[in-house]
Amino acid sequence: MAAIDRGGLAEWRRVARAVAADPQVEVALDPEQALEIAESSGVTAVLRRGLHQARMTEKERRMEFARMVRRTGLARAEAARRLHTSRSRLSTYETGATTPSVVSWRRLRARQPKRPLV
Repeated sequence: MAAIDRGGLAEWRRVARAVAADPQVEVALDPEQALEIAESSGVTAVLRRGLHQARMTEKERRMEFARMVRRTGLARAEAARRLHTSRSRLSTYETGATTPSVVSWRRLRARQPKRPLV
């Protein structure tokens, strides 16, 4: 809990690595419970997303990537260009034949439409 509320990037990375290494065991439950009562909404949002992604199946990851590509509103060729890849490689990401790199995920997230504040 202290690592989430008062920790810095090094502590948050350590929590994220532990969850990514084994997202279903007890080490992952402690951060999940701590996120329920943590005070920093920005940090908890990032850690929740990491926990969620670590627990996704390959099919769910593939579907999420394809959904994010569609949300950009770009033509497939333009989406591929902005992700620094080819249309055929983009297709392999969406079908699950190839796993996109972390860099590709980050580029895709950066191109997502901003959500309006309510």
